Amino acid sequence: MKMAKDKLLSPGFCYILAANFLLFFAFYLILPVLPFYLAEEFRAGKSLIGFILSCYTIACLCVRPFSGYLLDTFSRKPLYLLSFVVFTLIFGGYMVVTLLGLFIALRVLHGVAFGMVTVAGSTIVIDILPSSRRGEGLGYYGLANNIAMSFGPMTGMFMYAACPYEVIFACSLLSGALGVAMASLVKTPCKQPVERQPLSLDRFFLVKGLSAGFSLLLLSVPYGMTTTYVAMYAGEIGIRVSSGLYFTCMAVGLAVSRLFSGRQVDKGRITQVISGGMFLACASFFALAACKPLMQWSPAFTSYLFLFIALSQGVAFGTMFPAFNTLFVNLAPNSQRGTATSTYLTSWDVGIGIGLMAGGSIAEAFGGFSHAYLLGGCLTVISAVFFLLKAGPYFNRHKLR
Repeated sequence: MKMAKDKLLSPGFCYILAANFLLFFAFYLILPVLPFYLAEEFRAGKSLIGFILSCYTIACLCVRPFSGYLLDTFSRKPLYLLSFVVFTLIFGGYMVVTLLGLFIALRVLHGVAFGMVTVAGSTIVIDILPSSRRGEGLGYYGLANNIAMSFGPMTGMFMYAACPYEVIFACSLLSGALGVAMASLVKTPCKQPVERQPLSLDRFFLVKGLSAGFSLLLLSVPYGMTTTYVAMYAGEIGIRVSSGLYFTCMAVGLAVSRLFSGRQVDKGRITQVISGGMFLACASFFALAACKPLMQWSPAFTSYLFLFIALSQGVAFGTMFPAFNTLFVNLAPNSQRGTATSTYLTSWDVGIGIGLMAGGSIAEAFGGFSHAYLLGGCLTVISAVFFLLKAGPYFNRHKLR
């Protein structure tokens, strides 16, 4: 009975893994292409590109707390499917819009849908997983994102060189549609009715997760700069390898680390896993900033270092993702799983939005993205110190599981 209860793989888990992969493949396919699309089609500068891209994340951020509340209050699967459908249809809008104002409006709506569907999917997968293997299961769930991150940006960059933008958007539309089909097959457990509590801050944001959320926010700022601007940075400093390989190497690191980090989390080593990932992230961002001066010394060496940095960043964040997710869930009662998940993702989105906006502005103001990554390295140091002194000890004192 124990073996059956703790079984990890189930049809529902497999379907939601497939849906998660297709969702993020659609997302990552256009992510590195959008800066070029805005520059070429709308003649947008770096600062404007950063602002437009950050609108997506800001909208996503605004809807996260309400998503958690709705998911804890109402049936989760209908909300999941509705937001998934809206997210998918907007790719079709990108194919026909010709005014920058309309494009921005679509990005805002896209961010709202993405914020809802990701919170819903992460909450549903927690419902499906046995609690004794939650860290491992979340690691595999995140692995679907990482595989999408490997193929998505690389495919997008190759298509950018050979296809019109409409074809790229159409591929994202198709991927999203297949994801909706997979999501519709997921059977969710019956949600027990919960007592309607008075509205308070803790119904929208997990107050006990504030310190961990701040630490995660600081980490996500340079991550947002990397995933959005690293292709431009590579071209700026003359890196000789395809920038698409950067995402592939990062995804390999993310995937490999997921295979062992989740099991360590299930053994109770949450804070140790996060701390180790933070130190590796610090080193990787300082090394990324150093690529510009190193190109003057040895272009060949720097090009290989560039890919090694991607692998290191993948290992660092792949180690921390399931640990941070489990940390938030373990601070909340079962009736607030949606709120805990939305708080985790909200903290991440705030930093991503700051990174998107600040990355372009810093590059334009100081003459290159290396300065942005140098700032990112400093932020990871602050995050690591804060987690070791404040967030980690707080979690160990207040965790429920």
